[in-house]
Amino acid sequence: MILIADSGSTSTNWVLVEHGAITQSLFTPGINPFYQIPKEIADTIAPLVKDLKSIDNIDSVYFYGAGCISDKIEQVKQAIAQSFTHSQIYVESDLLAAARALLQHNAGIACILGTGSNSCFYDGKNIINNISPLGFILGDEGSGAVLGKKFIADCLKNQLPPELKNKFLTTFGLTANNIIDRVYRKPFPNRYLAQFTPFFVEHITEPTVYKLIFDSFTDFFVRNVMQYPDFEKYPVSFVGSVAYYLKNILEAVAIELDITLGEIRQSPIEGLVTFHSTL
Repeated sequence: MILIADSGSTSTNWVLVEHGAITQSLFTPGINPFYQIPKEIADTIAPLVKDLKSIDNIDSVYFYGAGCISDKIEQVKQAIAQSFTHSQIYVESDLLAAARALLQHNAGIACILGTGSNSCFYDGKNIINNISPLGFILGDEGSGAVLGKKFIADCLKNQLPPELKNKFLTTFGLTANNIIDRVYRKPFPNRYLAQFTPFFVEHITEPTVYKLIFDSFTDFFVRNVMQYPDFEKYPVSFVGSVAYYLKNILEAVAIELDITLGEIRQSPIEGLVTFHSTL
């Protein structure tokens, strides 16, 4: 019996897998060691224990998470070990989760477009090239956080049609002051900015919204995918809610740039179950 976790900055999906089938699925808040100390991570995971079936029979925990790189991996592993004392624990990046889920054992380019964005070239076993995403301030092109950042900036600087601006502010009960307070003074501004993605989906036919998304996806391809050598020879596949719900625009950008798309999945979980069940 194994437990697989796919964690972004917003939420974590945990699935219990037995004989290649999901027997239980649970959610906890997102975990990111760049924003949380080990105790906070352990406290986030702890409530999971009482809801999981047969916790003592879990042989291995495979945790894939945003921010799980270098020394952060050991911090997350130690936090998980506080709740799963009888299990082998493996911690890897959410980018490797995307690559394994989308490409299994085949070479290609795997991408994430969710709260944040990322990409890599995967040779069928390992990530061998990665253009740093740089986070939502310096990078994360095409992500929910960057779409939210750009849209709100346009809203507050009167670059949107007045009706669209008023509808947005009214729908979420926002003012310039509470937006600035939430972005600059509260934790997880990336989560806050990304939460407006459903509004963009709902108003996708609005030219201003469509152009903002189209341009952001173009930036993602140009500044990330097209930096990989021979990128045009491989399919480009995606996981993440932004890619999934806005895939029509993603496909339009790919056509314009002559890029071949592969799979587009909302979540990597099912692909990860397949991957770990066939090892």
